[in-house]
Amino acid sequence: SMIYKTLHFVNFAHGDVVTFAAYIAFFANVSLGVHLVFAFFIAVFATIVLGVFMEWVVWLPMRRKNASKTTLIIISIGFALVLRNAIIFVWGGGTRGYGLPVRRGFDFFGAVITLNQVLVMVAAVVLVLFLHYVLSRTMIGKAMRALSDNIDLARVSGVDVDRTVLWMWVIGLGLAASGGVLYGLVTAIRPSMGWFLLLPMFAAIVLGGIGNPYGTIAGGMIIGLSQELSTAVLPTEYKFAVSFVVMTVVLLIKPEGLFGGTK
Repeated sequence: SMIYKTLHFVNFAHGDVVTFAAYIAFFANVSLGVHLVFAFFIAVFATIVLGVFMEWVVWLPMRRKNASKTTLIIISIGFALVLRNAIIFVWGGGTRGYGLPVRRGFDFFGAVITLNQVLVMVAAVVLVLFLHYVLSRTMIGKAMRALSDNIDLARVSGVDVDRTVLWMWVIGLGLAASGGVLYGLVTAIRPSMGWFLLLPMFAAIVLGGIGNPYGTIAGGMIIGLSQELSTAVLPTEYKFAVSFVVMTVVLLIKPEGLFGGTK
């Protein structure tokens, strides 16, 4: 959300970065025999390194050349295709999974919940608290919020724009990598998993208000609950369409999103 608000382009490679992190964690866990906790941090580190490389080699030079939004979008689509096909080339097009024992779930008011799902929910809460601390209590977080509000005003106020944008990529892709590894705990890892998450991601951003990280978190919860609850009355394959429906309804009623943002 903040990357979109600051850099003014839709990063279509974000979903494939999520997939990349899941595959790196799979490789470390299954192929190298690393414990999944350490594989998690390896995947996050590898994804951040990839993001920093792209910032230095592609995004920063493009910004300095005043590249158009269309150009940046096309580059992000190209990067997404390269990354996805590289994953298929290395690991194949089939589904993968972490080397974890199969455990029975437990009943919670009629719903069956697995230990992996509980771990994902706990980790999500921890990541949200971490993001809140970074944005509200650290200098780099305050600089990121300043850039998201008004990049020109932040620049004349003494904010190092290039350094702050780099940190924005680091934190944003670190969270994306975390999401990818955690998502692999509750679903099969496959090359297209991140691509199919793009619509719910953008729906959450629009729903919460573009440029509002807290709104995006709330929007993500609303979209996720809407998708899962819809399976009670609709076939599972329609749940991604629910994201589009919810996003459309909100835009018709409140174009700036539920919690405010760019109109």
